[in-house]
Amino acid sequence: MFDFAWSEIALIGAVALVVIGPKDLPVALRGLAGFVKKARRMAGEFQSHFDEMVREADLGEVRDQVRDLKNLNVRGRIIKALDEDGSLSRAVERPAPLTDYALPPGPRALDRGKPAALSHRTIAPAIWPPVGDGVEEAVVPGVSDDAVEAAPPELPPGIVRRILNEQPRLLPPAILPPVRVLHGRHVVRPTPIGGTGGAETSSSVGQQA
Repeated sequence: MFDFAWSEIALIGAVALVVIGPKDLPVALRGLAGFVKKARRMAGEFQSHFDEMVREADLGEVRDQVRDLKNLNVRGRIIKALDEDGSLSRAVERPAPLTDYALPPGPRALDRGKPAALSHRTIAPAIWPPVGDGVEEAVVPGVSDDAVEAAPPELPPGIVRRILNEQPRLLPPAILPPVRVLHGRHVVRPTPIGGTGGAETSSSVGQQA
C-alpha cells in the first residue's frame, strides 16, 4: 500500500525502537496495525462506493437511452427529413368542400333552373344500295357490247362497263415509263380492253440485244 522497501521498514523500526523504547514499542506496533487496517477498510469502502456510482451512472445512461428510444417518433423524423417545408403534406391534403353560393339576380338567374331533359331521338337504320344484280343490270352509255364480252368472265358486266367508261380519265403520270410486256420473243404494249388493233409490237428481244 505504502510501497516501502525492507531496508526502509528496518530503518523505521530501529528509529522507533530508539525513540519509543522497548517497553512501549509493542503498543505502538498494535496501534500502527489498527491504523493500517482502518485505512485499508476505508479505501475498500471508497472503492466500492466509487464502483457503485460508476454502475449507477452507466445504468442511468442506459435508462435514458431506452427512454429516448421509447419516445422516439420515427414517422415524424422521417417526414421532417423528407418534407422540411411541408409542401408535400399540403399537396396531399384533402381539398375543402365546395360551398353553394347564391347567384346574383339578373340574366344569370336563368341558370338556376334545372336543365331540360335530353330528348331521345330515334335513328333510322341506314339503307344501302342493292349489291349484285342491280350492278350487273346497270347500263353505262358509250360502251359497246363487244368490249364488255371481251373482258374476263370473272368480272360482272356492270363492273366492266363502269371501268371502260372511266378508263379514258385514268391516265398514268407522265413521269412513269410506258407499260411493256414480254410476249414470246417480242416486247409488246397492251392496249385497253375496248381498243382496236390488238397488241402493238415493238421489236424482238434478239434485235434489241
